[in-house]
Amino acid sequence: MPPTNVSRMSRTLVLLVVIPAAVYLALCAALFVFQRALIYFPQPRAIDSAETLLTLPVEDAQVLVSVRPHDGPKALIYFGGNAEDVSRSLPSFAEAFPDHALFLLHYRGYGGSTGSPSEEAIARDAMTLFDKVYTDHPQIAVVGRSLGSGVAVRLASYRPAAKLLLITPYNSLEELAARQFRWFPVRWLLKDKFESWRYAEHITVPTRLIAAEHDEVIPGSSTRRLYSHFAKGVATLQVIPGTGHNSISDSPEYLKALGDGLIANDPDL
Repeated sequence: MPPTNVSRMSRTLVLLVVIPAAVYLALCAALFVFQRALIYFPQPRAIDSAETLLTLPVEDAQVLVSVRPHDGPKALIYFGGNAEDVSRSLPSFAEAFPDHALFLLHYRGYGGSTGSPSEEAIARDAMTLFDKVYTDHPQIAVVGRSLGSGVAVRLASYRPAAKLLLITPYNSLEELAARQFRWFPVRWLLKDKFESWRYAEHITVPTRLIAAEHDEVIPGSSTRRLYSHFAKGVATLQVIPGTGHNSISDSPEYLKALGDGLIANDPDL
């Protein structure tokens, strides 16, 4: 074969290797840079009233909390999903839990809160909120839905929550991302891993996991793996039939499941 043909073949083979590799590396770089835009979908606040808002005392942002004040020892702190306006849950929670003060956190960038959301920033804000609420309400139920379940379980492992309720919870966000982006080294690229399993084993308070039967976002296997990390007797798992990831709150069983979780092992009963 003439040398010119060999040279052309070599260059062609190099291009066949280099170009796909360059494209793959570019996609990895894009995934790394824009990953939080794929995790967090900030929503505006539907309920806009000064009487229902609290501003957290944090230095680097204005973090807002939708509230329903109530005197007494009991409070509920709620952390929502990645595309949720938590203020929309205020009326139904107020009706369902009349003996609890309610505090629903708007993550940074959500509902009028400033700043940008990240796992560590949300975790710090969650602890700041808990400490503020705890001064007036020593019996705090921590509730997290979807993305917020990772916030809630981490908080409850560091603070003296009275109850922990996790709605459509996952074992880890890293696990879900690896399932979604199978061909990418997610373990090395992901900044916000939300490793709920890592905190579950430290939970000692009554915990309820509430799953949707037909959850199209978080597989039941992920929820069951998280459940297996709690110490024996600490957690219960309830599956609400006929519901999906987003439709679970439309079921009449939803608020009932939350209410049952709030009164489980309640010393006042």
